[in-house]
Amino acid sequence: MTTGHVPTRIVPALPRRWRGKYLVERNIVANKAFWPVLVSGFFEPVFYLFAIGVGIGQLAGDVTVAGIPVDYAAFVAPAMLAASAMNGAVFESTNMFFKLKYQKIYDAALATPMQAMDVATGEIAWALIRGAFYSLAFLVVMAVMGLIHSPYGILAFPATVLIGLAFGAAGTAAITYMRTWQDLDLITLVTLPLFLFSATFYPIDVYPPFIQVITWLSPLYHGVILIRGLTLGILEWTMLINVAYLGAMGAVGSWVTGRRIERLLLR
Repeated sequence: MTTGHVPTRIVPALPRRWRGKYLVERNIVANKAFWPVLVSGFFEPVFYLFAIGVGIGQLAGDVTVAGIPVDYAAFVAPAMLAASAMNGAVFESTNMFFKLKYQKIYDAALATPMQAMDVATGEIAWALIRGAFYSLAFLVVMAVMGLIHSPYGILAFPATVLIGLAFGAAGTAAITYMRTWQDLDLITLVTLPLFLFSATFYPIDVYPPFIQVITWLSPLYHGVILIRGLTLGILEWTMLINVAYLGAMGAVGSWVTGRRIERLLLR
């Protein structure tokens, strides 16, 4: 009697799946009890819109954009929308500090098949979801107030998602370099000037030339110009530069976040 050799069956490798979704699901469950905090971030840009766009707008009159006179409220509203996307993404990313330094959530996550880039993209995706939530609600307010002057305004929502990606990725990358709670003050130190000096309340040409150059470097400026062009129906080829700028910022921020998490937790 001879014993035959049983060939070993080769099992093909499973396709690489995005496991960052588990962190997103975890954040959704963890924030169910704190939904008033999530909703509160929506009101700040709305208050600015009513106080400045509507209130001061009665005194400011029309603003010229690309040679077209525009009501001041319609000029300010897209900037508030972009700021809403920025704030939602950035301030959600600050919660990563507590998870990284104290809860040790990512240490546990990396003990599973999740990889550092899964952790990075999962947290960025959650920040993006929060920013998109604020943006959608604010966009509804703009529509009710009649501040969307073009059918292209519907594209403002995906534009805010792009803004959320850019700032969410930059925010999570910055958090990985912070060591104490006091370092979080730097977030406000950066976002407040961006909010005030990104052609938010005034056209860029009212600034001195050197301020205009600095403003061009502001990621929020690129978001403001992109959304303003869409809601007013003023489309220019330079909007492709705005999209490329924000996309590159999101890609670089995601890569840096992944590398930093790997360096902090796996070495």
